[in-house]
Amino acid sequence: MLTIPKTLFDKMIRHLEAGYPEEACGILIGELDDPGHPNARRVHDVILVANAWDEVNPREGRHNRYLISPDEYIRADHEANRRGLEVVGVFHSHPDHPSQPSETDRQQAWPGLSYVIVSVREGKATTVQSWLLRGERDGFDEEALIVGN
Repeated sequence: MLTIPKTLFDKMIRHLEAGYPEEACGILIGELDDPGHPNARRVHDVILVANAWDEVNPREGRHNRYLISPDEYIRADHEANRRGLEVVGVFHSHPDHPSQPSETDRQQAWPGLSYVIVSVREGKATTVQSWLLRGERDGFDEEALIVGN
C-alpha cells in the first residue's frame, strides 16, 4: 500500500501532464508506514526530475521511454537520507497509453520500490495505478494507492 498526501499527488500529476506528449518522471521519498508491513509506504515528498532518455531510434524516444539519471537518483537519495527518509518509489507517465507497466518497465524496475504509472491522454491524467515488482522479476502486482491528507 502506498499513501500519498493530496498536495503531493497533485504536484506529481501537474508535472506529468506538463511533460505530455513525452513521458515525464520523478522520485517518491518517504518512510515505511507500518514497520510490520514492508509494503506499506507513506510518501513525504515528490522529487520532480527531467526525463534523461536519449532517443535511440524513432521507436524508442521520450514519447515512450523515460530515464532518471543516476545523478538525479543519488541527489534524491541524499535528500531523503538528510531528512531521515528513503526512496520509496518512482513515478512516470504513459502518454496516450494505459497506466499499466510495459515490458520495458519490468526490465528496468527494482524490487522493493513502488512504481506509480499515470495514463496521460491528450495532456490530462486519466488513470493512476501503483505497482510492485514481484520477487521473481516476472511481472508486477498492483498495490493499493491511497491519496489523502
